[in-house]
Amino acid sequence: MGSLGFWRLAARDPEWIAAVDPDGTEHTAGDLLARANRVVHGLRELGLEPGDGICGLVPNGTDGLVLYLAALQAGWYYTPINWHLTGPEIGYIVADSEAKAFFVHERHAAEGVSGAEEAGLDPRRRFAFGSVPGFRPVAELLDGQPDTLPENRSAGATMHYTSGTTGRPKGVRRALTGIDPDDSGELMTFLLGLFGMTPGAPAGGDPQAHLVTSPNYHTAVSQFGGTALQMGHTVVYMDRWDAEETLRLIERYEITSTHMVPTHFKRLMSLPEEVRNRYDVSSMKWAIHAAAPCPVPLKQQMLDWWGDCIWEYYAATEGGGSIASPQDWRDHPGTVGNAWPISELLVVDDDGKPVPAGTAGTIYMKMAGVEFEYKGDRDKTEAGRLDDYFTVGDIGYLTEDGFLFLSDRKADMIISGGANIYPAEIENEIVMHPKVADVAVFGIPDEEWGEQIKAVVEPAEGVAPGPELAAEILAALDGRLARMKWPRSIDFIEAMPREPNGKLLKRKLRDPYWKDQGSAI
Repeated sequence: MGSLGFWRLAARDPEWIAAVDPDGTEHTAGDLLARANRVVHGLRELGLEPGDGICGLVPNGTDGLVLYLAALQAGWYYTPINWHLTGPEIGYIVADSEAKAFFVHERHAAEGVSGAEEAGLDPRRRFAFGSVPGFRPVAELLDGQPDTLPENRSAGATMHYTSGTTGRPKGVRRALTGIDPDDSGELMTFLLGLFGMTPGAPAGGDPQAHLVTSPNYHTAVSQFGGTALQMGHTVVYMDRWDAEETLRLIERYEITSTHMVPTHFKRLMSLPEEVRNRYDVSSMKWAIHAAAPCPVPLKQQMLDWWGDCIWEYYAATEGGGSIASPQDWRDHPGTVGNAWPISELLVVDDDGKPVPAGTAGTIYMKMAGVEFEYKGDRDKTEAGRLDDYFTVGDIGYLTEDGFLFLSDRKADMIISGGANIYPAEIENEIVMHPKVADVAVFGIPDEEWGEQIKAVVEPAEGVAPGPELAAEILAALDGRLARMKWPRSIDFIEAMPREPNGKLLKRKLRDPYWKDQGSAI
């Protein structure tokens, strides 16, 4: 080891443009390194020690990146917090993570202040980017601190909190290795190596740039952006996702990699053809996507437009997963790939017994040498385990040659007349309709069948909702989907409730239909 890692690369080429903020401000590696060093010196004066944690409630950009780089060289856990949460939810994470310092950007001041109060955090440990009532300016922490590398450096880690679909979110915590931060950064690059990604200019390769399209508090987003930086790629941040702005940035910065979700693909393909053709996207080598099943025709359209740079994977914050190269996907349309080299996949029935190839069951996975626990919740950690495998509750099947296909989340499965119906399959058909911008399918109460299929549709721009559109959508399913899978009714919504990473908040749509029932199936 010794050629990669942000701190080594910054020392080798301090003038390398390592990051670009959403407003276009460029930051050299030397500048980011100096700021991260000062944060370490300042927080050590506050008494922070290896194994302690810090939290950040910050928008996409270099403020959060500096916190991340500080933690990763000081042996701390860094928890980026979802800025869509309420004050009490934020306070829970600050308290549960045992944060010894909390950084809030003025954009999120109200909820940040409320969160700090909820957590009962000492005011001396509250720091503000900009002006936040009762918080000390970050400058106060950094003033007078040296910008030299701190002594006794050791690798820290991120501790992301799961979305908490069942109960309160839990921090996914891994034991710290105590190794040199640069060596740790170099080990991190194994992930991008799976996709064939190569080092950037400061590491002796060609210039590379990574576009951050989603909020950086998501595990995969910070993982891919942070790892790209460790490889010497320039990280370009978007503040809010916009389809045409994405194309503009790809052309402007000659972006070579990005991380997306299928919703992004749908929005890009919905742009008028003349807009799509206006931008040169030929620099893109690795457009990596995950988080939800991607409709086969949609991915085919993206491959036809962007070429063989569309890679897919399936994974979880907890570790392990599968990967599909463009060629794998062309050979097995719809697959999310086969197991990573150090990962294993297992599909089992409700009794935990392995099922034959081609049979749907619960997906379990494991990754060699990677252990985790949900912080402070041994029961939840064990509940998702089967021997040394774990599951996040997804349903799918493996082919004879080991390629994984997703069906749906177990929690989203509809049981109608005793038949298991997977909403994702129905959504993937409906979303391809040109008059549909977005769709969610779920089960609602039905006295005779247990559940009936409901679709909620966000019409495409300029398309009027109503019975005629509903009839047109259903007619388009003829011959493509068995009638037992057709929605019994379609409702319309102005905007689908999605997290910015593309994850659909289906519970928000489903709950009103079940509120008078004893229980949701």
